[in-house]
Amino acid sequence: MRSLDRPPVLIGHSFGGLIAQRLLGAGLGRAAVAIDPAQIKGVKALPLAQLRAGFPVLGNPANRRRAVSLTAAQFRYAFGNALPPAESDDLYERFTVPSPVRPLFEAAFANFSRNSSAAVATDNADRGPLLMISGQADHTVPDVVTRSAYKLYGDSSTVADLKQFPDRGHSLVVDHGWRTVAEYTLRWLARQGICGRDTSRA
Repeated sequence: MRSLDRPPVLIGHSFGGLIAQRLLGAGLGRAAVAIDPAQIKGVKALPLAQLRAGFPVLGNPANRRRAVSLTAAQFRYAFGNALPPAESDDLYERFTVPSPVRPLFEAAFANFSRNSSAAVATDNADRGPLLMISGQADHTVPDVVTRSAYKLYGDSSTVADLKQFPDRGHSLVVDHGWRTVAEYTLRWLARQGICGRDTSRA
């Protein structure tokens, strides 16, 4: 990224949101948008919904070195809980693939690891602006987890904003309401002096 003419805008969902924060904290992005981001080191909130959503993979320590796929019912609880069952099932059929479990274990135990890969430089005063987005009905990364991460940026003098979408779950970037999230993100970037493309023609 250092070889680019200008630093990129970093946008990530779930673990992508954690990665976007890490890169921004390291000074490798012009701005970042972390959508329902996986919890970073320092977040202590551990809601029951998150435990239940993660149990199918975290419940078996042997999964640490495996790729695991959720069942349709597990997907509905973790990702599609704010959607009609038919839409959740459609997203499951279209997008679910076995995923490596190791990042989940690393994030879950980040506070017990001195050199955790989930550590983020939240106090970097030279970083670009950050927008954190939370679906308030999210079971995988509940709103309290995103709010707790947002509070870790409280001592920084640079921009850190939080946008909460009521009644939206972890699927908010791929379900029928994705455009609302995209349009809010573009407006926020414009307020930071970064122009994007109009999604109304997408």
